Amino acid sequence: MADPNEMDALKASMRGALTAADALRPLHAKVEAMDGHAEISPDDLEELGRITLAHAVAAQALRGLVETIRNRQGA
Repeated sequence: MADPNEMDALKASMRGALTAADALRPLHAKVEAMDGHAEISPDDLEELGRITLAHAVAAQALRGLVETIRNRQGA
């Protein structure tokens, strides 16, 4: 039997991962526009680090929840 709390957690985790992924979109244009011969500014590195970390954490949290559900179903 499905756990409603588990389903709510899955939905919230998916929303978090998608929100974090959406935050990458404006950075794509910024990165593509960067001069290949210039240093990346500290502010740009800070922004890239912050947003990519948020994306990685959100994606890993979603993956972890999926693995938890798989393990529970396989038990």
